[in-house]
Amino acid sequence: MPQAFYGRDRAASRPFPSHVWGQKLGSHHSSNLNDVFCMPDGFSTSGLYRPKLLTVLAEGYSVDLLRKDAIAALTVAIVALPLSMAIAVASGVSPERGLYTAVIGGALVSMLSGSRFQIGGPAGAFIVLVAATVAQFGIEGLLLTVLLSGAMLTILGLLRIGSLIRFIPHAVTVGFTCGIAVTIAASQLKDIAGLKLPGGEPGPFFPKIAALTQALPSFTPSALVLGLMSALIIFGLKRLRPTWPGMLIAVVLASSASAFFHLPVETIGTKFGGIPHGLEWPRLPAFSWSLIKEIFPTALTFTLLGGIESLLSAKVADSMTGRVHRSNMELVAQGIANIGSALFGGISVTGTIARTATNVRAGAKSPLSGIMHSAFLLMFMIFAASLASYIPLAALAGVLVVVSWNMFERDEFAGLLRSWPTAIVLLATFLLTLIEDLTVGIIAGCVLAFVFYLISRAKAS
Repeated sequence: MPQAFYGRDRAASRPFPSHVWGQKLGSHHSSNLNDVFCMPDGFSTSGLYRPKLLTVLAEGYSVDLLRKDAIAALTVAIVALPLSMAIAVASGVSPERGLYTAVIGGALVSMLSGSRFQIGGPAGAFIVLVAATVAQFGIEGLLLTVLLSGAMLTILGLLRIGSLIRFIPHAVTVGFTCGIAVTIAASQLKDIAGLKLPGGEPGPFFPKIAALTQALPSFTPSALVLGLMSALIIFGLKRLRPTWPGMLIAVVLASSASAFFHLPVETIGTKFGGIPHGLEWPRLPAFSWSLIKEIFPTALTFTLLGGIESLLSAKVADSMTGRVHRSNMELVAQGIANIGSALFGGISVTGTIARTATNVRAGAKSPLSGIMHSAFLLMFMIFAASLASYIPLAALAGVLVVVSWNMFERDEFAGLLRSWPTAIVLLATFLLTLIEDLTVGIIAGCVLAFVFYLISRAKAS
């Protein structure tokens, strides 16, 4: 049995960057078919049900490591603060629910994670799913969906399904991720331009674009200026001062300009009345067996996306550090975190690639950085929640436009188009995610990839 199975988590070989996720672990070459069909993970440690926090504490934890983790935690919290509120608002819920998710869900992920560096919280990938669930079932239905999804993720981890998710085709993950990115960008057009729709905003992509086009004459110039200014500041600082917290600076400047010039734009205060100074008391969401039956297919979609996103995020941390995550423990952690988030009024929790990468770059050494990042966010809610009332929704929309731009894997997308099997799988997943929904896109992509795999095996034999 590999030594890693008993607790050692340092990868034996060099880290796998994103462009070789199509290779099987230990393979010496990559083919076009491999790029379609499989993605490695820490298979040798996937069955170890031991949180990395316990491994770190058993190895010994010093004051110097605590200092480094605290600096990384503060850095990640500064990124997560505006992002958590922006994702919540874009998902059709109040901004504090994004903070509940980052505080409760984020802390539970770090306590139980199979990765040393995983940062949990609300993710842009869930915006469309959460918004559709709220529109159809209301906030109680959403909380029940998150709770049920958490239970299913936990069961999948206990059944050792985490080690199988590595067989999700790489072209499928790129396809649905890019499809979600385009959908997120489209969902922000209303707020970033201050458009006023006569009815509700349609959920499907093309009806949404049609409705927004008809509403163009109602755009608010000041909202458009604030939204574009926020996006440009973030892009500019990322290029000129990459270590500065661009998202937070953009939101602070946009809020200051809105308040100083008394701009006629919608803010968190005018739409939601601000955010509370603390957490809700935990409670079970209202439920009935008929409601559970209705939301079950949606909860399955939440579970599928949450599992894939979390393990992809853990794999990114592996590639940056040379560590190997415990995939089944990671699924259990994500499941318990979603249950905890739902009990405290939060939305879906998953491993977040950008915040996890920020955590690594900031010098994090252990899961304690993720726990402290949640503590910093809670401190903001307790002591400075009133300041959030001044944040313009257009500024938060600008933040998410940047998120969607970064989320669209342009180089990977272009690279996969060079081979016709991967191109077909990629485009089918991408277009069906836009036209239908995420579940249809993923299923269609996986089926096509499997068909190509069988064809290639038949030819080879």
